[in-house]
Amino acid sequence: MTTRRCFTQLSAAALLPSTWAFAARAATAMPDVARILIGFPAGGPIDALARRVADRMRGKYAGAVVVENKPGAGGQIGILTLRDSAADGTNLLITPSSMLSIYPYTYPKLRYGLADVTAVSVAAHTDHGLAVGPGVPDSVRTLADFLAWFKANPNNANYGSPGAGSMPHMVGVLLSQITQLDMRHIAYRGTVPGVQDLLGGQVPAFWGPIGDYLQHTKSGKLRVLAIAGGKRSVFLPQVPTLQELGYPLKVSEWYGFFLPGKAAPEVVKRASDALQAALTQPEVVDFGKQYGLEIRASSAPELARMLQADADQWRGLIKQTGFTAES
Repeated sequence: MTTRRCFTQLSAAALLPSTWAFAARAATAMPDVARILIGFPAGGPIDALARRVADRMRGKYAGAVVVENKPGAGGQIGILTLRDSAADGTNLLITPSSMLSIYPYTYPKLRYGLADVTAVSVAAHTDHGLAVGPGVPDSVRTLADFLAWFKANPNNANYGSPGAGSMPHMVGVLLSQITQLDMRHIAYRGTVPGVQDLLGGQVPAFWGPIGDYLQHTKSGKLRVLAIAGGKRSVFLPQVPTLQELGYPLKVSEWYGFFLPGKAAPEVVKRASDALQAALTQPEVVDFGKQYGLEIRASSAPELARMLQADADQWRGLIKQTGFTAES
């Protein structure tokens, strides 16, 4: 004889498969609107890439895919916005690796950690370069010229970067330590305002992604003296690396797409599939070349492994050098 209690249990069990199916459909259904967050102002290469990717995801991943710029604190505001967003796939972030692999060790009171984000896909790779503009004499054409000018003009020995504690900032600090020159750092809210000041002569030099310089090097307004990557960039093949010039520095940066930390596996897969489709389109790859970006996609596990490996590497290097966001 079936009791009321047994009947209730059996009825609930019978409903479980349909309940799971409904939950799975809800997690992977196309939303009306999704947004891609960026922790920097509009106008730079990463912003341009995000908008091109959003165009390719529109109508496939969501009815509308919009880009929202959340500048501030060297990219931290974008990550904090993602952390506090719904983890249903409607909120993605594209960020340089610095904010996740370096900031945890350079900001003692950082308000997020690796657990607050879920890796989805690599977006692109870039190199950082040292550029000078009208704030230095036209005779400064090489890194040696620049260092000599810095030494002779200590009151003007400043350089900018896209954010305190970022990878470009760290390269500047390491070069300052190696050369024993007191290069004073100026932190900007992203590369775009920094390059604007570089063009205006308000800051003599800037360490940042080479893509932000390309149009200005072609016009002759800026000169890139060195890059920090392990080999010369295909976008600036005439510019030597720091290693070529005798400085033992070799770093490059990647950009990645992330979801909030509590995103479910099916949500991650749906976002990963959509990004793979968008990033591998030839027109997106070609578009990236205009901005000094080597576009590439990856699986979510691959990006997660890259992030953890980078974080482990930077933790040791930062401890060894004593580098901080206030350096």
